[in-house]
Amino acid sequence: MNPARNGLAPGQPIDYRSLVVVLLSPLAFALVFASWTIFAVLGVELKRSLGFGEVQFATLLAMPLFTGALAALPMAELARRFGGRRVMIGCLLLICPFLWAIAHSNDYWEFLLAGAGLGLGAGSLAAGLVYVATLGPRRHAGLALGLYGAGMLGAGLTYFLLPLISQAYGWPMAPKLYLLPVLLVAILLWLFADDEAEHGGAVDVTAVTPPRSLLARCLPPLAVWRLALYYSFFYGTFVALALWLPGYLAAQYQLPLQQAALAALFFTLPGGLGQILGGALADRRDFRDLRWWVSACVMACLFVLSYPDFSMQIHGVHGDLELHFAMPLTGFLALLAPMGLAMGVGKGSLMCLLHRDHGDDMVRAGGLALFLGGLFAALLPLMFVFGNEWVGIRTAGFMFLYAALAVCMLLMLWDPRSRPGAVH
Repeated sequence: MNPARNGLAPGQPIDYRSLVVVLLSPLAFALVFASWTIFAVLGVELKRSLGFGEVQFATLLAMPLFTGALAALPMAELARRFGGRRVMIGCLLLICPFLWAIAHSNDYWEFLLAGAGLGLGAGSLAAGLVYVATLGPRRHAGLALGLYGAGMLGAGLTYFLLPLISQAYGWPMAPKLYLLPVLLVAILLWLFADDEAEHGGAVDVTAVTPPRSLLARCLPPLAVWRLALYYSFFYGTFVALALWLPGYLAAQYQLPLQQAALAALFFTLPGGLGQILGGALADRRDFRDLRWWVSACVMACLFVLSYPDFSMQIHGVHGDLELHFAMPLTGFLALLAPMGLAMGVGKGSLMCLLHRDHGDDMVRAGGLALFLGGLFAALLPLMFVFGNEWVGIRTAGFMFLYAALAVCMLLMLWDPRSRPGAVH
């Protein structure tokens, strides 16, 4: 890797430009993610008032994730060619008309098309990832990427503000109020952020890398696919649960929508903080082995969350024994917090590994990770509905996540460098 691609000599203090990158890029990420989670809260209200079915609601949640996954790689390539700052600004401006369209939609298909447009904001996520990897402080690359990924805390903004706005002014006002911060961050990026070329980094990597075949340019190496697959589970699961939890909590525990949305913060807040922690720790050592501990923690939580409420009668020697199990709300939230923290640590450390091992090709590496993660996230709401409506078990979604994590851990066994105790 090029030691000076972020414009700083070794040991040189971090200047204000790197701080601008580290601060403004997560804000852009947070606003894009907050716009995606509008339907996590607003969709529950629309489902009641407009008569959406469960499958329609899940499709509405999945649509921004699906289009966002499709946009990740092309937008990352545009960021390489034209600069991450320009693409981030363009994507922030691009979602504005779709936010406005949500407020004036009346039919399900109109909401669906507006959600698809919001998914194009994922280009800001992919471009921002390339931008931070290029211009962020090299000595603290993991921390910078962790802070960027912590933009998922934008879901908390939606959880907290959207029910209050909807109750006070009606739901059409909620997406309109998102326009002001989106436009403000776009202006701040335009005024204060630098382009990669101005900062000493080469935008066109083809000028400094040897020519490769078309297949080699299009297909990332196997090592990138492995890391991207690991990352896709943590990213996709976190995003899907962030969108699904308010509705799940409202239905499972008969909570008011505002209270259910606030309860979902027990998952998203530890997840954002864990991303920062995972990136910072990955700056100090190789955290490949950490994936086993993180996966074990998440698997244990998913195992318990997978149990539906049940009653069981045992015919004993001295009479029948009856056992009843129902996960209380406090127990559910107590499991969500460590699971969110572990997922955040996994995302932060894995993104740092992608940057450390494939930093000269972050367009393909980071774009592939967001592409696979977005597809997995788009699949999960439909799987949750499948368990709820067709299987008849509300917790079947957690069972599916448990099985998916088991597959990821088997893939880790296939990677010799990922085995516990392996020498790197």
